[in-house]
Amino acid sequence: MARDPDTIQREIEQARDALASTLDQLGTKANPKKLVDEAKTGAANTLSSPKVKYPLMAFGALIVLVLLRKLFR
Repeated sequence: MARDPDTIQREIEQARDALASTLDQLGTKANPKKLVDEAKTGAANTLSSPKVKYPLMAFGALIVLVLLRKLFR
């Protein structure tokens, strides 16, 4: 059974609009600037966590002490 050309044209336009919308959404999600900003925010949140911040501070202090010991020996 043959379909009406107007119906086919409408379906093509609807599919094109849906594809354009999907591509816009993908472009927004894959925006490099947005991804970098999210990564920076995630890293800042992780580093500000006490579970990470205090061991890093202790490690830094240990490195400073080792360097001072080597300088004055």
